[in-house]
Amino acid sequence: MKQTLHTRRHFLRTSLLGGAVSWTVPAFLERTFFALDAMAADSLIQTATGKDAPILVVLQMAGGNDGLNTLVPFTDDAYFRARPSLAISANKTLKLTDHFGLHHKLAGLKSLHDEGHLAIVQGVGYPNPNRSHFRSTEIWHTASDSAVTEKYGWMGRYFDSCCSGEDPSVGVGIGNQTPQAFAAPDPRGITFARPEQFRFDLKNATDRDVSDEFFRSMNDFESEQMDGASIGMLPGHADGKGDTLDFLQRTSLDAVVSSDKVAEIIKRTQPGVSYPPNRLADSLNLVARLIGGGMPTRVYYVAQGGYDTHSSQAGSHEKLMQELDTSLAAFCADLKAQGNFNRVLLMTFSEFGRRVAENASGGTDHGAAAPLFVIGGKVKPGLHGEAPSLSQLHNGDLIHRVDFRSVYATILSKWLNAPVEPVLKRGFPLMSFV
Repeated sequence: MKQTLHTRRHFLRTSLLGGAVSWTVPAFLERTFFALDAMAADSLIQTATGKDAPILVVLQMAGGNDGLNTLVPFTDDAYFRARPSLAISANKTLKLTDHFGLHHKLAGLKSLHDEGHLAIVQGVGYPNPNRSHFRSTEIWHTASDSAVTEKYGWMGRYFDSCCSGEDPSVGVGIGNQTPQAFAAPDPRGITFARPEQFRFDLKNATDRDVSDEFFRSMNDFESEQMDGASIGMLPGHADGKGDTLDFLQRTSLDAVVSSDKVAEIIKRTQPGVSYPPNRLADSLNLVARLIGGGMPTRVYYVAQGGYDTHSSQAGSHEKLMQELDTSLAAFCADLKAQGNFNRVLLMTFSEFGRRVAENASGGTDHGAAAPLFVIGGKVKPGLHGEAPSLSQLHNGDLIHRVDFRSVYATILSKWLNAPVEPVLKRGFPLMSFV
């Protein structure tokens, strides 16, 4: 193993930007240490992308979120006729306009909207929609047409075309598998497995306890069942050939020599706010701490599972909405406390919405178009796009009004300052949410 580097200047001269060493484990680990340590030791350190560079956070709501019970058309009689038991009454919704309101568990998002920090894009989907979880997720990850199978992801093409020579951690995925969105001929991006293993609550632990437990937990990768979920995270296709570096799994055994340093960083970089006790909040907590610590990452990718609500939807969807809301509210408050809120744009997506009519099991089946959220200090708030008509359906599905690639194109062009066509392979109309 290469000797530990002792100064930032020496490290930067021999860092990941130097070529062949860029994928060696010790070098990346040291860069992570220095980036996180910068928050306390040198708050003005400039990383590869700069401390003022814009950041995108992508949040996948895996399983197919019910858009109609997320953004509720509370004045539409067709909505109540189609959902005699699942429809949310007007007096329960958090009203945004005279016709639409948020699910009653989204009070935090309602506050963000009222503060001017939440945009909602209505009726997002794509032509000839596919109702398979895995195929539709692949379409969203690769930005392909529904009849075209594409190997590489839209973020991978962004990294290839716009981030040449940057740190491999230009993209960070939180999960057990690298999202297909990061796949590229020249792969960049890393994946952290199970962020809850980081033991954020360290108040009563000694440094040695932290070090030992941290490295034991890093090697514990037992699968976990999502509570009440038939679909957890859907990362898209993975070829299993090690296209990107799985940080925790690949470095845990080799990095024991630096365990004291890791424990010190984790103990010092406490979150700026209290997060709720759930997996999505753990992921967003980690993202916020990496942003605050100066990581040069441009894109973070997190996921929340459980949205495949074929039966008994009312209770499970309410729980998911509350988990989403409280996690996002904490994340935004944390970024505001850091002074980084204006640097970050968070976009949600789900592989499809649900059908308009409820089924006989008190749930909804796979559908098509649905709304998505865009959150940040510089968004243009309110409703964007056109709401699909509930009286003009295609095989029981809402007809999309906005191609999801227009959302991507807008983020690429207006937020990441990147050319659209090398990433999406053609142009798409831009929107006004940012």
